[in-house]
Amino acid sequence: MNGLNKGIRKVEIALRWDPSPAGQPSTDLDLVAAPYTADDPHGDPAYVVHFDSRSPDGTITLSRDSQDGKGFGYDEVMILELDRLDRRYTRVVVGVVIQQHQAERTFSGVGNPGLRIREGYTVLAEDDFGGVPGATAATVAEFVRDGSGAWEFRSGVQGFEGDPAEFPRAMGTARRS
Repeated sequence: MNGLNKGIRKVEIALRWDPSPAGQPSTDLDLVAAPYTADDPHGDPAYVVHFDSRSPDGTITLSRDSQDGKGFGYDEVMILELDRLDRRYTRVVVGVVIQQHQAERTFSGVGNPGLRIREGYTVLAEDDFGGVPGATAATVAEFVRDGSGAWEFRSGVQGFEGDPAEFPRAMGTARRS
């Protein structure tokens, strides 16, 4: 790895949304991350990190989890320590899923959703899910290891319209350019 280009090392993905109006079922969004190995970079993930879980080696952790969007600032925060991730992983995809257990919802029915991806104090991407209003889930980031071992960030929100339980399996398919 070139000492002048270390690539992306440690990333914070933060998600926010407003609570549902009084009398309405709560809105629950969840961050989900999945690493993929070099021998199957677009197939099944090696594992999935979401609420109540973390990566086996502690390199991907959900440090804040909200079930209703109540709170100040960002409601869910996930940390990816890409520089510590085993070399067999060459791709990590991050997504957001809207839980459907209390009410069927798409991003158009979520109050003031927002996403911020940053490395240190540098904001890599921000989004409000306005480009995927009919989706029940969306991929929001892709990190790919290059030939030197450095990680690069590929931004872009891509919607998923289907059963959110199927999303972790579908999120690894090749992203559209």
